[in-house]
Amino acid sequence: MIRPIVSPDAVYDADCRACQRLATFLDKVKVANPTYFCKPVPPFGDDKAWLVIVGLAPGMHGANASGRPFTGDYAGVLLYQTLFDFGWATKPQSLSATDDLKLTGARLTNAVKCLPPDNKPTPAEAKKCNGFLANDLRAIPKGGAILALGRIAHDAVLRALEARAAAHPFAHGAAHRVGPPERALTLYDSYHCSRYNTNTRRLTPQMFHDVFEKIRVHHDGIRAQS
Repeated sequence: MIRPIVSPDAVYDADCRACQRLATFLDKVKVANPTYFCKPVPPFGDDKAWLVIVGLAPGMHGANASGRPFTGDYAGVLLYQTLFDFGWATKPQSLSATDDLKLTGARLTNAVKCLPPDNKPTPAEAKKCNGFLANDLRAIPKGGAILALGRIAHDAVLRALEARAAAHPFAHGAAHRVGPPERALTLYDSYHCSRYNTNTRRLTPQMFHDVFEKIRVHHDGIRAQS
């Protein structure tokens, strides 16, 4: 059964099949790879996270296989190492969904929870899955931060927070004040830490660290005010 749409207050649903193309594709991948997770991948990290990092979608042999965001694929190498360097992860590597790595004050999720063919969700799929993302962001406290990895994640965050895309254009290293005044958040942008971006030097480790340094300064400022 294909469900019609995801409500804006939806919680993670491992059995969601709202997007027929994605559900059908996952079924095929599961047949070819019986040990893979092959379900919508849940968020991972601190339930009371101050920082939520939003990626695009699970990778075929990464999160789609392991069941944990950015685990088992190349993009997770730089991400988890950087989280460790800045004190948000207990270890620099995420090896599996069953290891003892923990995130403190941070949480990982994706704009689209299911593996898309060719790593490219359609705009309709991103929109349909946006209710889950809205719920992922709801627990961020006032003054908290979101890091969008790439333009699609950036646009999905703005949609989830009902913020105008034209007023907040994506740019690596940019920071945007978003959300209602009673719980204003800061959205930070970075190029995605994909193999392609890091191999072509579109994103270097230093560039990635610089974005996290901005987030840390913001975090320290918020803590000083509390």
